[in-house]
Amino acid sequence: MEQDDEKKNVFELICPHCQSRLWVDARTRSVIKTERTSKKKSSFDDLLKKEQKRKSEFEQKFEATAEMEKQKREKAQEKFAQALEKAGKDES
Repeated sequence: MEQDDEKKNVFELICPHCQSRLWVDARTRSVIKTERTSKKKSSFDDLLKKEQKRKSEFEQKFEATAEMEKQKREKAQEKFAQALEKAGKDES
């Protein structure tokens, strides 16, 4: 019966930060026992897929950036040509 009372005074909690299980005594407010959770181990295939996805995303970002630079360059050349035309008309 004494053991049942002890169990009622012990709370099991899960740490939101590290996901460890903690048993806390309500009376003393101290941690009685801890149990760390093991990290999920990724398989080689999972790591390979993750790396391929990262590489694909990088290539897409690179292509998008290259396209934006091309558009900026074309727009700048267009504005430069317009400025030359305007300067030529002003001189006449």
